[in-house]
Amino acid sequence: MSTESTIAPTIVLVHGAFADSSSWNGVIEKLRAQGYSVIAAANPLRGLANDAAYIGSVLDTIDGPCVLVGHSYGGSVITVAAAAKTNVTALVYIAAFIPAEGESALELTDKFPGSTLGPTTRPALYPLADANTGTELYIRQEEFPAQFAADVPAEIAELMAATQRPVALAGLQEPAAAAAWRTIPAFALLTTEDKNIPVAAQRFMADRAAAHTVEVSASHAVAVSIPGAVSDLIALAANR
Repeated sequence: MSTESTIAPTIVLVHGAFADSSSWNGVIEKLRAQGYSVIAAANPLRGLANDAAYIGSVLDTIDGPCVLVGHSYGGSVITVAAAAKTNVTALVYIAAFIPAEGESALELTDKFPGSTLGPTTRPALYPLADANTGTELYIRQEEFPAQFAADVPAEIAELMAATQRPVALAGLQEPAAAAAWRTIPAFALLTTEDKNIPVAAQRFMADRAAAHTVEVSASHAVAVSIPGAVSDLIALAANR
């Protein structure tokens, strides 16, 4: 951490689809060892505007600067959430979507070939507040390790499959209303063995955002498989 007299930023971690906050445990341990305060927020995964508003409310509870970190769909969420927040000093994208205004996660996934996520998912209906139903997606448990976490020990990947959080299909289809990376410095960790978001798509988005970029040979679950690479990039962003 910087030895300057400035206040060290709080690190706010935002998980993506098919994951929960525990996916950050290894990263949290490493960041805390460096003296950082860390919050792993519970991303609702119900819709982009709704999820961004919730994460924005988490940011409002923090005194001082924040570094906002998003994994996967969490990247879309932080891109929108940070747009109206003056305390966010950096955005860190971990195998994540970095949308421009009007772009959705599904649109960006389909922009380049390589994702095998679609055939591994199963839909389920859930009740909406207006008495209608929405559709949410899971990754089939038997296909989760190979699809999402191929470089994670099998017993851990199987637990991740059982505890995965489903994402509302509407959230993946919803266009981003803002792109905070246009005014906030961006950092991106790209995963070359990713089967969810093709690395070509990750490179396109990171280049467009002028992000400081690091590439690693890892699956989509890089925060679990190589937490040190993730924490190193976050620390770099925090010390900029």
